[in-house]
Amino acid sequence: MDFGLTQEQEMIVETTRAFVENELYPHEAEVERTGHLDMDLVREIQQKAIAAGLYAANIPEEFGGAGLDTPTWLLYEKELGRANYALHWTCVARPSNILCAGTPDQRARYLDPCVRGEKWDCLAMTEPGAGSDLRGMKASAKQDGSDWVLNGTKHFISHADIADFTIAFMATGEEDTPRGKKKLITAFFVDKDTPGYAVRDGYRNVSHRGYTNAVLEFDNCRIPAENVLGEVHKGFEVANTWLGATRLQVGATCLGRADRAFQHSVEWAATREQFGQPIGKFQWRFVQARRHGDGNEGRRADDHGSRLEIRPGHGVRRRHGHGQAQGHRNAGHGRRRGNPDPWRHGADGRAATRAHLARRPH
Repeated sequence: MDFGLTQEQEMIVETTRAFVENELYPHEAEVERTGHLDMDLVREIQQKAIAAGLYAANIPEEFGGAGLDTPTWLLYEKELGRANYALHWTCVARPSNILCAGTPDQRARYLDPCVRGEKWDCLAMTEPGAGSDLRGMKASAKQDGSDWVLNGTKHFISHADIADFTIAFMATGEEDTPRGKKKLITAFFVDKDTPGYAVRDGYRNVSHRGYTNAVLEFDNCRIPAENVLGEVHKGFEVANTWLGATRLQVGATCLGRADRAFQHSVEWAATREQFGQPIGKFQWRFVQARRHGDGNEGRRADDHGSRLEIRPGHGVRRRHGHGQAQGHRNAGHGRRRGNPDPWRHGADGRAATRAHLARRPH
């Protein structure tokens, strides 16, 4: 079975990597220094990403996206993950695939502009008292005639400051479960200019310079019934169906970042200078000295790698190349070289019972 990449996958990886190196890397230093991502720059790179066919690549082809299969999409995400997070997430946006769950009218209003690069979306789930516990949220929505009225607070909402709308998950009732009462959840589209909806500055990030999060406040925010995404009380099911791919996306992004960090480490180790020369030219001598020293510690020069002998004190074992451990003759009461500990094992070598251990002298 061939586990290599297909020709198409190799082309996508090469195209994405070239784009990241040529269009994103040159702006990283400025974003890292200032913590700010200029929107004129975003628009410029965004148009290049659209022209290269890299924009909204996670969205199915039937909805205007690139329609990549899962392995190819993750290879693409891994390459994007090499760059500064704010740059690759904003300039080469991948709209939330939960938008595909909308009605045809909702897709035309919200999904299509995101695929074309005309709008950005954001998801609002987490709250000050409810992070991963989605059904523990307190923000709520109540029906009032043909409208819904939203109240509550969401926080840690990624790039909400530039998003044109949010998909807000709100508690709309309760149900009895084997673990007690749980909230019924409904998802709503909320446009940025809706009265009663406000986006506040969020928290400073430890990393991801230029990438923002926000606090969303809903104060008697009234929206029409046609803004419900999916079915009323079925928001939890919608989230489980569509957002599972996000976990794969995060994993692929982390692999890309880790790979680049490793490459930086290798380059640094190879080029860093101390005492007027690269450290690689002389630090290996210390490693060799420890391995082939005077015989008092480490690997002995005449062993040729077949045996690692550490001079033992009381209770220390010698480890041999064939994988067995030989006990020191003074290591433990009643022990002989190579035999199991009689206090931890029975006479036949099996693990001692609790009663046996209880009779051990102290």
